[in-house]
Amino acid sequence: MIETQTAPYCIFALRIALGTMFIAHALLKLLVFTLPGTAQFFESLGLPGALAYVVFAAELGGGTLLVLGLGTRWVAAALVPVLLGAVWAHAGNGWLFSAPNGGWEYPLFLAVAALAQALLGDGAFALGRRRPSGARLPTLRTA
Repeated sequence: MIETQTAPYCIFALRIALGTMFIAHALLKLLVFTLPGTAQFFESLGLPGALAYVVFAAELGGGTLLVLGLGTRWVAAALVPVLLGAVWAHAGNGWLFSAPNGGWEYPLFLAVAALAQALLGDGAFALGRRRPSGARLPTLRTA
């Protein structure tokens, strides 16, 4: 049974955690590895270097939109391929992300979490859930 009183807050917690993770990884690419360094890493994988800039923008913009709760379902769904790309990039490193060059379990977990967010929607405190005065928000229904 779904706990209808607390579910919106759980969805909110997932949204904030995912958004913060995307922002942190974007800033890692910008401030630690640098964008040219990240592009060089992408090229070492056989990917176009320009894709690094696209991934950076997707992570920073998407993470910000998730934290704000704007377009949550679409943003989370759009970020799943980015995470699956990270799974691919780390696939040869083994299971654990603590392995040299990182494993693939963490990006896979995040891909599943992003998919869950896309299915769940905004949750509580989302700017995208604001409605005109007097409008009612739909309630969660139990299965």
